[in-house]
Amino acid sequence: MAHAKGNLPEKTCVVCGRPFRWRKKWAKVWGQVKYCSDKCRASRDTKVTKS
Repeated sequence: MAHAKGNLPEKTCVVCGRPFRWRKKWAKVWGQVKYCSDKCRASRDTKVTKS
């Protein structure tokens, strides 16, 4: 059974600036999610600036 993943909510990571989509594990805390990955969350104090 195929799922329609094209219409999931999307946010932009505050560290790397890349877009990321809603995941089931974030269902209860989606309003608090700011980072696309553990790597970005770990490097939140040393934000990468795009050139």
